[in-house]
Amino acid sequence: MVDPGVFLLIGDWLKVIGILCLPFFLVPLIAVALPGRLDGLAKRMIAGLDALSGAALNAAIFSALLLVVSQLAVVILRYAFGLSFTWLSEIVIYAFAAMFMLGSAAALRDDAHVRVDILRPRFGESGRNWIELVGTYLFLFPICLRLITNGEQGLTRSWSLLEGSRESDGLPILFLFKTLVPVFAILLMGAGLSVALKAALRLTGALAPAATPIEGETGGGHDGV
Repeated sequence: MVDPGVFLLIGDWLKVIGILCLPFFLVPLIAVALPGRLDGLAKRMIAGLDALSGAALNAAIFSALLLVVSQLAVVILRYAFGLSFTWLSEIVIYAFAAMFMLGSAAALRDDAHVRVDILRPRFGESGRNWIELVGTYLFLFPICLRLITNGEQGLTRSWSLLEGSRESDGLPILFLFKTLVPVFAILLMGAGLSVALKAALRLTGALAPAATPIEGETGGGHDGV
């Protein structure tokens, strides 16, 4: 067992880093209020945040491949040889979770999340951008912050114990699995900030308009918002 104070100290430093990053979340609002003042910074932030989402997507793709291989191994071993291993079944669970949680940010970046839009396609370009900008601040960011803060104590305890599987032949990495939740939230916040920045720049004319959504369409292009 590791001293919990170590992870509490790390958590405190991560909070400080989070507080220092807060001004960047004001950039979309400032970009709308003061057109042209922060366009360069906003575009650099978009490039960096989209690259981060892309790196997470690569990890999600690897997780998907691991999921397929491990699930195939589970089926072959169980039905062809009558063998079953807890650690292999846990790989399937962990890989599926990683695929979803690490790939969600890129899906948000690329507007690939399933939408059930009734009113949004009927708005003009400006209206759609305002929906993205306001919706990101009112819904996405608060939910992500809640995910980060809600399990803080449990995650600290899990790391202090280097918590593993409850099964004797399971994987000793349950603490890493639980860490996917705050990582998922942070990646979504980064992708959401990128979405807000793109919406703000489109509202001021500093970024080309997104492709007009087709009524009933559920997804968009690379930088569709």
